[in-house]
Amino acid sequence: MKRAIWILWPSFIVAGIGEIIFFTVFDPQELYLFGEPTTLSRLGVYSIGFFLCWAFAAASSALTCFLQRTPKEINR
Repeated sequence: MKRAIWILWPSFIVAGIGEIIFFTVFDPQELYLFGEPTTLSRLGVYSIGFFLCWAFAAASSALTCFLQRTPKEINR
């Protein structure tokens, strides 16, 4: 449980900051997906963007936790 908190909480904060920065620069209604304008509402685009940012940040945090294991933890 402790590792899940180490991974999810910092990635949640980073996702929030990343989404604020991204959507400050780009308008959700002007985004295109495969050459077509998105048909989702602004709230839908914000939600999907947040969860994608959170997933990438969580993957980064999980990789950090994985790589900082000691030799004793690896060779159990």
